[in-house]
Amino acid sequence: MPFVVYSVLRLALFGACLGLLWWAGLRTWLVAVVAAFLAWGLSYVLLAGPRDAAARQVAERVERRRAAGDRTVLGKRAQEDADLEDAADEAARDS
Repeated sequence: MPFVVYSVLRLALFGACLGLLWWAGLRTWLVAVVAAFLAWGLSYVLLAGPRDAAARQVAERVERRRAAGDRTVLGKRAQEDADLEDAADEAARDS
């Protein structure tokens, strides 16, 4: 979830920069480029906490996949569903 929060905050910052520049009178195609660079710089300064949380989430996910090796890594609910399907398949094969 931190990755989604960080992404939404960055998009909101870009939208705010775009709107502010448009309101200020910059009405060419360059407004998007300038807004992107402005939002990039501001997000680097203002969104350090959410960026670090997103980086931790990605690092933990990579570590789980690396520890799993060749096995497929599923979330808790997906793993429960897969176990239920496996049990039903085994029961069907035994019948």
